[in-house]
Amino acid sequence: MTHLLSVVIPCYNEEKTLEACISKVIELQSDKLHLELIIINDASSDNSLSIAHGLAERYGMIKVLNHEVNQGKGAALRTGFRHATGDYVVVQDADLEYDPMEIPGLLLPLIEDKADVVLGSRFLSAGAHRVLYYWHSLGNRFLTLLSNMFTDLNLTDMETCYKVFKREVIQSIDIKENRFGFEPEIVAKVAQMRLRIYEMGISYFGRTYEEGKKIGWKDGFRALYCIFRYNAHKAPVPIQFLIYLFIGGAAAIINLLVFMTLFNSSVQVEIAAPVAFVSAAIVNYLLSTSILFRSKIKWNAGLEIMLYTILVMAIGAFDLYFTKLLLHTGFSPQLAKLLATGLGFILNFTGRKYLIFPEEKSGPWKPQEEFTQSDKKEFATKPRKKKEAAESN
Repeated sequence: MTHLLSVVIPCYNEEKTLEACISKVIELQSDKLHLELIIINDASSDNSLSIAHGLAERYGMIKVLNHEVNQGKGAALRTGFRHATGDYVVVQDADLEYDPMEIPGLLLPLIEDKADVVLGSRFLSAGAHRVLYYWHSLGNRFLTLLSNMFTDLNLTDMETCYKVFKREVIQSIDIKENRFGFEPEIVAKVAQMRLRIYEMGISYFGRTYEEGKKIGWKDGFRALYCIFRYNAHKAPVPIQFLIYLFIGGAAAIINLLVFMTLFNSSVQVEIAAPVAFVSAAIVNYLLSTSILFRSKIKWNAGLEIMLYTILVMAIGAFDLYFTKLLLHTGFSPQLAKLLATGLGFILNFTGRKYLIFPEEKSGPWKPQEEFTQSDKKEFATKPRKKKEAAESN
């Protein structure tokens, strides 16, 4: 059986390696594996675009797309995925840090219908690895660990370039990130789809910054943001609770600061305390909807805010009642308030998660037999997205 593989190649100032990369990829062509190469020139300032057009004239399997303004790797991949028509789609960097000869091995679990996504891992392979940048390696491992905590995956290399997908999978994902934040974003969204994910060892031939390496420390911080941004609302409950501890702590600090500012300005306690409490509740709401929970407005924003306000008032009333109850039963004021605050915090988190901002569960991981029978039919009958016109050919 013949399979068509779409190789998506983002390119930014890669005139030194682009032609060699394409030559190696084309060597994968066989009677059983046909290729579609999609080069996305991301507004290169060197000769990358002209080289790409020359290669397209030489090989009929190559498409060249062009971004007039540099947008980043994620944006280039988004363009390439949109124009892919193969059975499978793989990302190939034009800088040859990854060996195209290893792509057939990554494809095998997909062709055998054991997987829907296959990731290459630089940390599983016994193959050749150029020795560079200890802190980069440590950073990659830390980001992978953090991503795994949020996705409940056990990957060893979340930041890897080599990601192979069934075309229907990658084209069903709405990619937001324009730069290297694509990596944690796509892992998060694939995990939430509960697909069959495999990982395989690959070689790695890294470059120095002098040789053209582009990822930097700013991208590391963006990756941290993306792990929170795309995972927090679907993260395991213990992880969500830990995040809410920080949100609650931030709100408590606001409460204290506002109260002390007003109190020191001779504002009466009867006024200062409620104003501080409301200020903290607003901060809590904003942080909850922007970091932890996605705002799931069931009917309208007003009703959501009203429900949130009722919950805050109910927890406040409970805090007062429970504190008094504990005091009457002989607890010290400090312990009574501490216990009431802790229980109120748990009720706050539970109310926000399940009442105010309910999130649909990702569901169980799809077993092999279920996916091959039901989801395969769904993908087969799912209408193809209309291709958007290429920016430039």
